[in-house]
Amino acid sequence: MNGTARSVIVVGSGPTGLLLAGDLATAGVPVTVVEKRPHRISNLSRAFVLHARTLEQFDARGVADEVERVGRRLARFRLYGRLSLDLTALPSRFNHILVLPQYEVEKVLERRAAEAGARFRHETEVTGLTQDAEGVTVEVRGPGGGAESLRAAYVVGADGMRSTVRNAVGLPFPGRSVIRSLMLADVRVTEQPGELITFNAVGDAFALIVPFGDDYHRVICWDRSRELPDDAPVGLDEVRAATRRALGRDFGMHDPRWMSRFHSDERQAPAYRAGRVFLAGDAAHVHTPAGGQGMNTGLQDAANLSWKLAAVLKGHADDALLDTYQAERHPVGRTVLLSSGGIVRAAMAERPWAIALRTAVASVVDTVGPVRRKALGQVTGIGYRYPAPRGSHRFTGLRAPDVALAGGTRLHEALRGGRFVLIAPEEFETRAERKDRLAVERWASDRRTTVLVRPDGYVAWAAESADERTIEAALGAHVG
Repeated sequence: MNGTARSVIVVGSGPTGLLLAGDLATAGVPVTVVEKRPHRISNLSRAFVLHARTLEQFDARGVADEVERVGRRLARFRLYGRLSLDLTALPSRFNHILVLPQYEVEKVLERRAAEAGARFRHETEVTGLTQDAEGVTVEVRGPGGGAESLRAAYVVGADGMRSTVRNAVGLPFPGRSVIRSLMLADVRVTEQPGELITFNAVGDAFALIVPFGDDYHRVICWDRSRELPDDAPVGLDEVRAATRRALGRDFGMHDPRWMSRFHSDERQAPAYRAGRVFLAGDAAHVHTPAGGQGMNTGLQDAANLSWKLAAVLKGHADDALLDTYQAERHPVGRTVLLSSGGIVRAAMAERPWAIALRTAVASVVDTVGPVRRKALGQVTGIGYRYPAPRGSHRFTGLRAPDVALAGGTRLHEALRGGRFVLIAPEEFETRAERKDRLAVERWASDRRTTVLVRPDGYVAWAAESADERTIEAALGAHVG
């Protein structure tokens, strides 16, 4: 294969595109990131939290400690009324929310991708796309206005809700607006809120305040009586009034550096793949900001797709492996739409029966262990499992926890470099040609289960007792 025939073009340099590009480049796959914006990291981003499963993915890439140093940890998050989520019992090294603006995440992921060899084309806009049996041709317009054609084996559209890539391949984006005239403002405050993330809803209004870490706070608020078009100007007095209605005070907001009005949609593409073109992140699904799941879900899309593209392009797997991206990630996207939509609809409740129902649900989530664990698993991402073949071991498809390994290492450390990890109770010598993509480890305990973990940290195969032939068969099927 020549370089073009085994390369990938990623359209969009948000967190999803950057993680994907970094993974591909680390795996030795030539990757070009096409971004129509100039090369700068904007501090006007909307996302501001990282959840446990995303931090675990970052740990498996060696960057979790870096973002943990920059961000601020939150162990409990109050949604409204009595409903709060206590994260300290999460079965994860990252039993907290990390409050960290999106632009800080982008800094880390962009540097990782660049150091691994990803090529960036900023101020370059996609104007067209065609594909054939051998690859994809992307028509672009560069910073000087000149037209150019780029060619790759596969293209990933990580270019947001108004995805040019999605439109070019004719994939619909059905859904609807859930809430209109949300106001967003970055302000200074004279009175610091008492919590790291401050949120409340009173039926006719809700407001959320979170610090950026640079002397500014992000405010997202809504007032039922002020549902105006997106292009209607936003005044600081309007933001203050909505915040006071929801939170009881406005914390002395002043000196806004950015204010805007937007609406929040629930939409999902019916297919994340069209031939050699894939969608990830907001190009594939958008939902309300409730629960802070948007950026995190896109990053999980990237982690799922990247190792599969690398395996196919390097000749270790058949193209059919790429169909599992749809099978695994589309149901997760649908669940996020439902859960985030449920949170925001509960926040908007105004009728007495709806408020009573919200209170009852909050009480159940707060007091019933299985319900609380399921809610935490969905919001933080650690509770999802992928489909497993009939008759598989009960671990297959589950997220693999960061278990201790012999020699003092952890699973996430062994996953670095985009490799599979085989955890066995005894020494096992794999074939030499697999060693660049497979790490063989032993349990630190006396556990007898043999487990094969995929590069994205999910269990590919497991057995309670397995001889060398059985293990080799599993490696041949999954590692290649």
